[in-house]
Amino acid sequence: MAKTFFTLWRQRLGYGIADLSCNLVWQLISLYLMFFYTDVMNLPAYWVGIMFLVTRLVDGVADVLMGLMIDNTTTRWGRCRPWLLFGAIPFGLMCILAFYVPDFGTIGKLVYAFITYLCLSFLYTIVNIPFCAMLPFLTADSQERTTLSAVRILLGSLGSTIVAVATLPLVGALGQGNQAQGFLYTAVVFGVIATFFLLISFRNVEEKISITQERMTLKRAWTGLKSNTPWKVFALNIFLIWGAFFFQTGALVYFFHYYVGSSELTALVAGISSFVPLLGTLTVPFLAGLMKKRHVYLVASTVNLVGMGIMMAAGVNYWGLVIGAIVLSLGAGQRTAIYFSMQADPVDYGVWKTGINTAGILTSINGFLGKVAMAGAGAITGFLLSSGGYVANAAQTPSALLAIQACYLWIPAGLIVASMIWIGRFYRLDDSFAAIRADLDAGIYAPDGAPELKKSAAI
Repeated sequence: MAKTFFTLWRQRLGYGIADLSCNLVWQLISLYLMFFYTDVMNLPAYWVGIMFLVTRLVDGVADVLMGLMIDNTTTRWGRCRPWLLFGAIPFGLMCILAFYVPDFGTIGKLVYAFITYLCLSFLYTIVNIPFCAMLPFLTADSQERTTLSAVRILLGSLGSTIVAVATLPLVGALGQGNQAQGFLYTAVVFGVIATFFLLISFRNVEEKISITQERMTLKRAWTGLKSNTPWKVFALNIFLIWGAFFFQTGALVYFFHYYVGSSELTALVAGISSFVPLLGTLTVPFLAGLMKKRHVYLVASTVNLVGMGIMMAAGVNYWGLVIGAIVLSLGAGQRTAIYFSMQADPVDYGVWKTGINTAGILTSINGFLGKVAMAGAGAITGFLLSSGGYVANAAQTPSALLAIQACYLWIPAGLIVASMIWIGRFYRLDDSFAAIRADLDAGIYAPDGAPELKKSAAI
């Protein structure tokens, strides 16, 4: 019993610590990179928006190719694990280079920023897509998947919290008044830690589910995906949920620094938005035991939306904004945890429906769609700031403040409402998933399921 308990938690913590590693870099990018480009590198907001859009779209193609590579990877470590090993050190190094300010003119800095941001995004793909695709290979048990997702979100949120709370103090302490130097040294700290924890994750996770299948090609992947209706519904929702998230994270520093006028509140709410989701995540395994996953998603989205409403009503009131941020973040943590648990289920549906395991390509396309959402949010934010007359390190015009407020609150709220309507109306895999999973365990497939997958063995 003790050995089983140890094995379970070694796997859970090993899986979760990879998300902590990714989030140390991801949160640094999401919260501070645009601000770093406009206010430290002194790049025009319009061109930064263009760069975000182009980089994310190009990087999205890499996501799809990465998915194909995962589905064609066969090693003694499994399909996904080896990528954590190979990508860890380059990933940490590129995080550092992305926050270096070269002694170039504006054009040279733009080119440098584009190249380093694109390379960092590509290396993030190399470690994050395999990590996200790994869940169906770790266990076939739906409840254990929810537990693994919850642990992942807990540790991932811890990584985000560390970045949110520690970044600005570290920039100040390490930079000694020089923001460029401060951001560089802070990136060194987070990059080294991320590399170390990715290597620890590689050591501690084990892919227990192995499925032998034909070599994956784009044609075969399309065959597996075109009949996967639950995934199609889930995939479209990615634009809505992550679009809302990226608008908020990208505008957070601008909102509290310029609209509210409080640098202290900037750090506090950044910490709240990273730490409080941990508390929301803790409730998800319990809620998932009481109701279907889509209902958990709707409850979480409602809580998130209520928090946004409180912040809208608060204006610039300190305590109103803090309370709203806490409620908003509680719902965000719940929704993200159940989202990652839901993401694994269409993989099983696809195997049952077509006999083709598309874990890698499905996860990579989900990642691509998330990056398109991030690209769109970053580009629109840049365009709105520019059209509103935003000027870095200066008092902002009313139109610029309106653009900042829209990006932080109004646009995300609209996207969350749309997401709730979409999932509530069209996502129905919960109703039949238990029966589908029982069929797979018994070697029973839908009429077009492939017979070669009727046997599954542990690695």
